[in-house]
Amino acid sequence: MNDASFTASCAGLPPIVSAGRLFKGDQGNPLLAPRGVFITQGKLIVSDTGQNRVFIWDTLPTDLYCPPDVVLGQLDTQHTGRNSGTGVSAQTLQYPSGIWTDGKCLLICDAWNHRVLIWHTFPTVHGQPADCVIGQPSFDQNQPNVAGIGAAPSAESLYWPYGVFSDGKQVWVADTGNRRVLYYQEIPAANFTSADAVIGQSSFTERDYDNQSAIWPYAVRVSPEGKMLISDTQYYRTLVWQDWTTAFSQSADIILGQPDFDGNGLNQYGLSPQQNTLSWTYDACFYQNGIWVADTGNSRILWFDTVPSIHNSPAQNLLGHAHFHTGSENATTRYGTENQLYWPFSLSVVGQTLAVADTGNHRVVLYDIIPDLP
Repeated sequence: MNDASFTASCAGLPPIVSAGRLFKGDQGNPLLAPRGVFITQGKLIVSDTGQNRVFIWDTLPTDLYCPPDVVLGQLDTQHTGRNSGTGVSAQTLQYPSGIWTDGKCLLICDAWNHRVLIWHTFPTVHGQPADCVIGQPSFDQNQPNVAGIGAAPSAESLYWPYGVFSDGKQVWVADTGNRRVLYYQEIPAANFTSADAVIGQSSFTERDYDNQSAIWPYAVRVSPEGKMLISDTQYYRTLVWQDWTTAFSQSADIILGQPDFDGNGLNQYGLSPQQNTLSWTYDACFYQNGIWVADTGNSRILWFDTVPSIHNSPAQNLLGHAHFHTGSENATTRYGTENQLYWPFSLSVVGQTLAVADTGNHRVVLYDIIPDLP
């Protein structure tokens, strides 16, 4: 194992991941704590969370700094204020995070406005207003659960939604503050659309938390085969359902990061991370037969060559550190290199490209996955 790449330990893995290509946004006003990244059809979309905007590049950047083609949430690339310094509207953002797009429709979690914004046609101009909002009755409202802190949730409301996923028709929203995932049978076309079902709570009006059924979700993914991943941040674990449709009525089939449903310790109460532990995990995604898991608090990304079938399974490899027992950010240099990470929050993979929102280093890292080597 060397600084430029890592070799997989088992046959069938993507054997080599190249040293990352670093990207910091617009040189005149670079990224600040980006917490969302998505790539599709050559496009790169990044939630520049600390500056309340989303950058869109129509092609993957090849330079360290590259101005975006479109900025959302602000009127131009230089503005950074919450809700554009004016007030909440169809054009503004406050702490954007999770992103999903198929290159046509775009969904963005506008976390601190307690809503998800939807563009039914892909934005092409700076500050383009969203077409639809869920979580709020209108574009000019932004209180948690509509009525404010302490209000009970409903099938229509949201509280700190950080993650969103769609298969192009159905939608899943990680409604983090309400400790649940909301499910919509279709991409909403009207404001304040009601969810069709809920995961993690027994009803739409509850938000209690317990380790057996409720979750503190930050991200949700569903594979083409129907498997589901939920990043359950509060209990330092990733939950796996072999069939997403069962998540409405039963606990996860597999837990990663903990030995069982009673386990809730950071790195399983260990002083240093291990091959099977997690710390503040914020994202996970499917790739081929396996999964990548953003082990955010340990400043690393874990690779599982197949979707695990038993609790507490060990990862086969990792990005961000030279071995499994290091958990500090930028382990060998203060400012990081293309091989190191500092609190990776978000992952996106398409084809042979893995994009990582390397939040603590205020950058996006693009890795090339090189398959089928001996």
